[in-house]
Amino acid sequence: MSENKETKMRMLYGVNQADACQAFALGECAGRIQQNLREIDSRIIRLFLYDKGAPDPVTQWATFVSYAEAVLNVGAKPMITFAKMHKPVNDLAAVEEFADRCGDVVRRCIEQWGGDVVRDWYWCIWNEPNNEWISGPVTFAQYRHIYEQIAKRCLRWLKPYLGGRRPLIGGPAVEGFQPFWMDWVWRFLNEIDNELIGFLDWHFYGDWREHGENNAPADGAAHRRLMIGMIGEYGNRARVIGQMLKGRQMLNICGELNCHSHYTQPVRERFNYSVFAATFYTSALLQLMRQDVDAEMYWVGTEDQGGYGMMNNHGDPRPSFYAKKLCAQHIRYGDAISFPTGQSGNGFIDVVVACGEGRRRSALLVHQKEESARYDVSKLVPDITGLRTVLKIDEGSDNKIVQTGYDGRVHFDGFGVAAVTTELSGR
Repeated sequence: MSENKETKMRMLYGVNQADACQAFALGECAGRIQQNLREIDSRIIRLFLYDKGAPDPVTQWATFVSYAEAVLNVGAKPMITFAKMHKPVNDLAAVEEFADRCGDVVRRCIEQWGGDVVRDWYWCIWNEPNNEWISGPVTFAQYRHIYEQIAKRCLRWLKPYLGGRRPLIGGPAVEGFQPFWMDWVWRFLNEIDNELIGFLDWHFYGDWREHGENNAPADGAAHRRLMIGMIGEYGNRARVIGQMLKGRQMLNICGELNCHSHYTQPVRERFNYSVFAATFYTSALLQLMRQDVDAEMYWVGTEDQGGYGMMNNHGDPRPSFYAKKLCAQHIRYGDAISFPTGQSGNGFIDVVVACGEGRRRSALLVHQKEESARYDVSKLVPDITGLRTVLKIDEGSDNKIVQTGYDGRVHFDGFGVAAVTTELSGR
């Protein structure tokens, strides 16, 4: 995209629901959690099978159905992820048996909800096969065989309902910190029959290191500056993958993103439950929008514990939820969008402007500095008029969205996200 060229907002918002699906679907606060997910316009919600404490679809089908129904109740499409085999990946008989079980899930879903519904669901094969911590040692050749066997069985049941469309089957859900991770992307697209692929799924987090660990800055403020300085990597990766996908009629999906993925919960919590994380995540969303990514999926929506969740299992939001709410409610699918701060932002403030139905116009501002700052919006977006409302979360907002009238400027107390809009209040 050339600098500040207007384009259509095509990115779907989504979340992963991994270890806390019980609370999301059946818990006493399930209604509140689902309502919150509606408020952030969740269009895709990822569920796991054979991993992450998921119900066994053979012996616990009713529980699985309740999870999928919860996704549909939000108004989203499920992304069912088949992982893991729990048997050696070089056991060919075990691969065949696992592929049969995965295909049978698709068949039963069609029986339960109908083929015209299930054809629009997403089917992800495996989760981070290039990450030995997650999947154990798996070569690409082994993954390719697993993918092909599962995809063929899924396609067998989906094909009668596709009407010639490409099935929404994909992978490799590749983890972006590993060396040569892009090899997996290239080989996935060039060594697997493309008729079996509907989307390319890739994962990326801001950092995995504690302050001072493995050459990270020991000073927390310096470390945060470093992470913000690298935010353009989301755009770089999205652009390169988009170039690889050109002409293939496949979706480009950033299937996991969050601020931090340290291997211990306390460090993850300190990063991911902060306004800094909310700022980092929203900055990443603007990078993905610029590159016409088809969907993004936050890790994770809800969790009891773990250091990632946008909400806890009672549905109590953390800062990243509120920042995403500002983004999703004011930068909507189908809006005409532009980026007055340029192709990659300027490292201080990043802005996206949206024009939608009913002459609605909004600007989303992301303040990427730890210190306070005040911005004259008319200088950032000189061609937007009629603004009347500011909705903001920053270091001084006490983990909530603060609404004020608009006087031409927006003030941030440290890191923060604000929507300035022609609407009288948030949607």
